[in-house]
Amino acid sequence: MTPVELSRTVLRAVRRAVDDGELSVVVPARVVVERPRPGGCGDYSTNVALQLAGPAGRPPRHVAELLSRRLCDSPGIAGVEVTGPGFLNLTLADEDPGSLAREILARGGEYGGSDVLAGQRFEIRIPYEVRAEVVADSLRRLLATQGAQAHIVQGETAEGETAEPSAAHVVNLRPVPAPCDPAVLGRDASRWALLLPAAHDRPRIDDEHLAQRESNPLFRVRYAHARTRALTRGAAALGLTAEPGDVRDHDTATGAGDATRDGANAAPPLYTALSAHPQTLTLAATHHAPDRLARHLVVVADALLGFQHTVLPQGEEKPSAAHRARLALAEAAGAVLAGGLALLGIDAPEHL
Repeated sequence: MTPVELSRTVLRAVRRAVDDGELSVVVPARVVVERPRPGGCGDYSTNVALQLAGPAGRPPRHVAELLSRRLCDSPGIAGVEVTGPGFLNLTLADEDPGSLAREILARGGEYGGSDVLAGQRFEIRIPYEVRAEVVADSLRRLLATQGAQAHIVQGETAEGETAEPSAAHVVNLRPVPAPCDPAVLGRDASRWALLLPAAHDRPRIDDEHLAQRESNPLFRVRYAHARTRALTRGAAALGLTAEPGDVRDHDTATGAGDATRDGANAAPPLYTALSAHPQTLTLAATHHAPDRLARHLVVVADALLGFQHTVLPQGEEKPSAAHRARLALAEAAGAVLAGGLALLGIDAPEHL
């Protein structure tokens, strides 16, 4: 279980406690888990009970014990212990090393979706301006991944002058406009140019977004996706199929070759980047910031490009379980890149 998955597990326990009337609080958008500090125990710790105690009108340890009972039976958690004033210390069950890749490949473009905003409606108000329209379109898609419904309103209502009372949450989007018409870049590059900077930053509209080189983040993201497809084709030619598992070759301890050593070292950054995708989607939706997703895709792409050379056997190397696991992780990265680009309204190429 990754830290992001564990955070969501704790959040679900909070939500169930609220739904069952055991706690009367506003469910937070996310829960922070971290390695235990001195005095703690287990694999991870969270202070969520201390945060909720005041709003709930309960002692922190009472809230922690309440959540502990709900977490003990959660899949992937072997034990829960309350320490100090109300810290929850979580011990994880032995984990299948291929669980992340297996989950992503099973869910595809839906990986990272959650019910954090389930049942909530949003009204996104924007002026008649191209960047605002593009940002609002991507935000609407991001909100949907978190279970929310959203519609976009332009013009006078966007300024709040003629708005009717509504149960929807109102989001007033006012990103800094583009300095010139971005249409000259074409659909994909223009959307990227408008979405990558934070809303308060002025976007650059220049040919750099069209450059087929490493200095162009859009090129790296699209190229990384194309490479995952090429790896799948290359593996098929070798009779190699993806099988989620441990990407480490256990012969590395005896010095079995540079390729396997690189594979063992390169996997963690990609694993970390992929496991952070759900939290990225949640934060991009709740903070109304599609730029968070765009920057995260660059991180995933760079991690994949550093990992790709270890996926297929090289030279006289024979296919192994580690190669099949690395191929599964690479294909999972391709699914995350394709799904993320789709949320930004940008195509993910099979060849580049």
